[in-house]
Amino acid sequence: MKIAFIGLGNMGHAMAHNLLKADHQLVIWNRTLEKGKALEGKGAKLASSPAEAVHEAEVVFTMLADDPAVEEVVFGNGGFLKSLPRGAVHVSSSTISVALSEKMKKAHEEHGQHYLSAPVFGRPEAAETAKLFVVVAGKHEVIERCRPLFSVIGQKTFVMGDDPAMANVVKLSGNFLIASVIESLGEAMALVRKYGVDPKQYLEMLTSTLFTAPVYKTYGRLVVDQKFEPAGFKLKLGLKDVRLALAAGEGMSVPLPLASVIRDQALAGIANGLGEKDWSSLSQVAARNAGLK
Repeated sequence: MKIAFIGLGNMGHAMAHNLLKADHQLVIWNRTLEKGKALEGKGAKLASSPAEAVHEAEVVFTMLADDPAVEEVVFGNGGFLKSLPRGAVHVSSSTISVALSEKMKKAHEEHGQHYLSAPVFGRPEAAETAKLFVVVAGKHEVIERCRPLFSVIGQKTFVMGDDPAMANVVKLSGNFLIASVIESLGEAMALVRKYGVDPKQYLEMLTSTLFTAPVYKTYGRLVVDQKFEPAGFKLKLGLKDVRLALAAGEGMSVPLPLASVIRDQALAGIANGLGEKDWSSLSQVAARNAGLK
């Protein structure tokens, strides 16, 4: 299949590489073109603009940091909305707002194109090994058309409904839950550390009894080891996602009081220089508040 892939960050590069390994024809674009050189050397074609990248595409994936980045590549100068062929599919895997997802759905329909929201759960190491979980929403026939591509980048695909925004809400709610786990782990770790409990021993007890879920094991290790660099997902992006969850809640009159607390804790972390570190560094805010180093 002819695929364009736009956005070659920690996640996008690995996803694009897996599509390339599956023998799809790949045209790539990234704001920093140098990031595409490795894939170019493996057979991908490097485009000079998003519009050029999608010129002959059957499917275009976008995997970008935030709403402004997505808006720029779709609607901006050199954006691909008018260049994407009629009948082609835009698969948005970025974590974006409900409002932007609805805007893109309408715009693609007006141009005779298809739009799917297909954000993913998983850290960069999961992307590299094609172990992501894909959460998709949109027209059934379009999802089925793209399902083979989802199986290349992920281990399982979850269809959430026929409105693309449904997948965006699921992704935002999921990231809010992860942030909640990090915050609660940070507070719990701060408490036991103040009483002299070995945090590694504490984590072993937690994750071998009541808290055996991968999210506790993965982030628990990062919190205990204080391994916040290199960042798999930056705290400043985590704050962005919590804000988007709050906006989604406000749009449907759903209070999210815990999300408000996490937003403030993330702001405190960023104010203290943690913004570029992994979002598991949110745990450091609770530690510092407890007087721990």
